Amino acid sequence: MLETFFPLGLCNYAFGGLLVGIGISIPFIATGLVVGISSFYTVVWSYVHKGWFFQTNWYIQSRGWKWFLVGGIVSGGVVYLSLYGSTIITTIPWWRLLLGGILVGVGARMSGGCTSGHAICGLASLEKVSLVATVTFLATAIAVALFTSKVLVW
Repeated sequence: MLETFFPLGLCNYAFGGLLVGIGISIPFIATGLVVGISSFYTVVWSYVHKGWFFQTNWYIQSRGWKWFLVGGIVSGGVVYLSLYGSTIITTIPWWRLLLGGILVGVGARMSGGCTSGHAICGLASLEKVSLVATVTFLATAIAVALFTSKVLVW
């Protein structure tokens, strides 16, 4: 039964979960801030849009460390590529990837965070809104996956 859910063995997933927990705990302990990447979307908009929402102190003051966070994510991809020398190839057209990324970014900001932000950081903080958001994300993803696999042929 466990092999169905953990095909590589339970230890690999437990170790990965431990690393994720450490990865979100260190910045929180050091700064008191929850690390979330979806707010970077708004930080980028704060450079070009002068509306009051984008010019709040939170977005202006977090510009520096948000760029550092994104730089770490990109650097991680570069390190992986240099170590393993392979890439994951997709047949999905670039415009669909771009459109999907924009829609996910807008949706993440509308819900106050991304799926991983709510599911990892929010649930760890016992936030009720994160529980509702996570259940909504999962239910919607399951419904869309079932619909597209049965009705739409990509």
